[in-house]
Amino acid sequence: MITQKPLHPVRRGLTSDEAAVRLRRDGPNLLPAERPPSPLVSLARQMVHFFALLLWAAAVLAYVGGLPELAAAIVVVVVLNGVFAFAQEYRAERAGRRLRELLPARVTVRRDGHRTVIDTKDLVAGDIVLLEAGDRVSADLELLETHALAVDESTLTGESVPARPEAGGRAHAGTFVTEGEAEARVTATGARTRLAGIAALSRTAGRRPSPLTRQLHRVVRVVALTAVGVGAAFFGAAVLLGLPPGKGFLLAVGVTVALVPEGLLPTVTLSLARAAQRMAGSKALVRRLEAVETLGSTTFICTDKTGTLTYNEMTAVQVWTPSGEVRIEGSGYSPDGRLIGGPDAVEAVRRLAVTAYRCSTGRTRRQDGRWRAVGDPMEAALHALGLRAGADLSDEPERRRYPFDAKRRRSSSLTASGLHLKGAPDSVLPRCAPVPGAEEALAAMTGRGLRVLAVAVRLPGDLPDDLPADPDQAERGLALLGLVGLQDPPRDDVADAIASCRRAGIRLAMITGDHPATAHAIAAEVGLSEPGSPVVTGADLPRDEAELGRLLDGDGVVVARVTPEDKLRIARALQGRGHVVAMTGDGVNDGPALRQADIGVAMGASGTDVAREAADLVLLDDHFATIVAAVELGRATFSNIRRFLTYHLTDNVAELVPFAAWAVTGGQLPLALGVLQILALDVGTDILPALALGAEPAGRHTLEGRARDDRLIDRRLLGRVFGVLGPVEAAATMAAFAAVLVAGGWSWGETPSAALLSTASGTAFAAIMLGQMATAFSCRSESRWAGRLRWNGNPLLLWAVATDLVLMFVFLGVPPVAHLLGGGLPSALGWAVALTAVPAVLLADAAAKAVRGRGAAAAGRTRPSRSVLDRLTMRKRGTQPR
Repeated sequence: MITQKPLHPVRRGLTSDEAAVRLRRDGPNLLPAERPPSPLVSLARQMVHFFALLLWAAAVLAYVGGLPELAAAIVVVVVLNGVFAFAQEYRAERAGRRLRELLPARVTVRRDGHRTVIDTKDLVAGDIVLLEAGDRVSADLELLETHALAVDESTLTGESVPARPEAGGRAHAGTFVTEGEAEARVTATGARTRLAGIAALSRTAGRRPSPLTRQLHRVVRVVALTAVGVGAAFFGAAVLLGLPPGKGFLLAVGVTVALVPEGLLPTVTLSLARAAQRMAGSKALVRRLEAVETLGSTTFICTDKTGTLTYNEMTAVQVWTPSGEVRIEGSGYSPDGRLIGGPDAVEAVRRLAVTAYRCSTGRTRRQDGRWRAVGDPMEAALHALGLRAGADLSDEPERRRYPFDAKRRRSSSLTASGLHLKGAPDSVLPRCAPVPGAEEALAAMTGRGLRVLAVAVRLPGDLPDDLPADPDQAERGLALLGLVGLQDPPRDDVADAIASCRRAGIRLAMITGDHPATAHAIAAEVGLSEPGSPVVTGADLPRDEAELGRLLDGDGVVVARVTPEDKLRIARALQGRGHVVAMTGDGVNDGPALRQADIGVAMGASGTDVAREAADLVLLDDHFATIVAAVELGRATFSNIRRFLTYHLTDNVAELVPFAAWAVTGGQLPLALGVLQILALDVGTDILPALALGAEPAGRHTLEGRARDDRLIDRRLLGRVFGVLGPVEAAATMAAFAAVLVAGGWSWGETPSAALLSTASGTAFAAIMLGQMATAFSCRSESRWAGRLRWNGNPLLLWAVATDLVLMFVFLGVPPVAHLLGGGLPSALGWAVALTAVPAVLLADAAAKAVRGRGAAAAGRTRPSRSVLDRLTMRKRGTQPR
């Protein structure tokens, strides 16, 4: 401890008066606070986007046109959707403000020549800070004197092994001391620290609109222009046909409302929310709803190594001794595991483990239900090795210690049983008697990308009575006990997840702050790096963004020794190449890149608050495989949005035709539907089947091939809507409406009685609802007709259709509701004709799919299979798929 070994020369530090002056001048040692967005402003944004503005305009038109009920109903739709979306996405981006939680509350300094403890916010430039193991660094520091100092910088640099800075070096805010002690001078506080610079990068890195947002904006623009244009055309046609301007305006409002799918926005929001909820069940927290679909559009994943592909836990996996080689089973810092090797070799490992334990201070300890490293992670791994080997790790009084330093690259400890030493092989082996096979074993272990430590001992009989203070004199005449190969092992499920990404046509790159050799070894082990894949360092990356994009736009690239700025440039360069980029990470250094990427994925269990707050998706259990499940769900979500978009637009076609027929006949044919009936269809009855279509399970082929770059609305979708489903549903509707009118004694050009018109209008309403039920089943697939799909494959759709049947009788059979909407229960003939909409839609859809020649080719894919998400959920519940 520093109190036991005073540092020399004694530095008195600042006086209290000097510190007070600097505190007033520079301000407190706090990171700049990012002002959170006002909840009212966030809520208002949900009410004024383009589609919401379109609905607001429709509400105003309805009110001006003398339909206050319609206006109120549209307002309710907009407000409810806005409130729901606001509630789902209220977690604002707080990466910068969360960074301050990485600073400790108190720090030890020397003021007025005395050791004292102060609040970190009162720390100022020039203060002398006293550090020891376990302390978190509170500001940027210049190290004045160090004693065996080790600093964990992984949250800033991504490097998994603690740094060993010496006097004259630097330590940065947000890191922490794992070993040793030091005296340092504060060089920067608060907003001037490197940590604050990363916070600024996190705040300034902007987000691109998600692919779903861009597609929906395109859909909304097309729908808006079409609705307004057609509405204006109908107004002009009505006036030319001699209709009073007031009634012509009412017609135009009805047409506009009929063409606007009021239920589309709530359906999209609720569908994404349900997908997010399903992901939460698989330990993945979606922080932005659009991230669900964005993952499905991902074409490039930039993954971190430490804590993402690996456990961020050092593990001894191989030991070479003169008696033979031993392989170690077990991972992390748990004592569970076993040694595989000959009896003599295993006994030699036990002797080696005792020596490694004697010259180490890091330990493995069970905390909060799991084994963790206390002190240096590498030394904790050596402790775990000893426990797995069953070595006698009883403590011995330490007579002298030669701590690690960067020049010697070794450390040793003198006890009654000898001088115990460990260190870098090139530092230790020359001080040992030659051992056959040691150099070959070292080359083989380093070739595997292992971090290798040499362990040696100088027995008491070889030691002088008075051990010299100079370690170079004491650490000679050593006997090599062996070489220990350590690694931060890859997670068990990473290789399978990477293989799934490749099948999905997603390119991968490893972006890490670790050493190139270590990064390449892990990448090759998990199958990320392929033969011939480049390995580059951050310093070698081209400055030109276009050239950088060309360099990285391959598969299996490894980029090591990167800075936060490098990761940000990499994300931008790949986006410039047209990629939808997913970036994974867990450290403070990952925050800016996670925010810049199209989809930021953070590790929830081992990651920092900064990474979690900057990300769109947080993997609560750190399973990389969950990303693959999320990609599958995202692709399924895109397909499902196309399904319910087809469903919504088909309804709009059927709703528009009655207005077109009324206008074309110059009012000779009565208007089959009222505006409130249309709104009841769009919002009251379409929502549940559309939501059920949004929950259609992913098929077995969802992850085959590259992500679909289709537009939400393309030629195939429009062909189904306007060429098949819409016209058939509209024809059945108008046929049912006309049949009831004619059966009731109506003649062409006459004005039917109110009762007859109510019955006929109710029949048209029922025909559309029944046709939409059939359309819902048809929309489950773009290639297979409904008869080839399992009827219980989507139970939610069955419940939705059953609910719609109940709603249909409520809207038509409950007098107050029927009077408000303007339609009554159909007659027996009306029911008979309206019911023909069901087989008409199903048969027309089947015929169209057969003509496209896809029915037969797709027949073999109708058998259900379990998706990646289902299998992942089962694995986490401890069950297996049948």
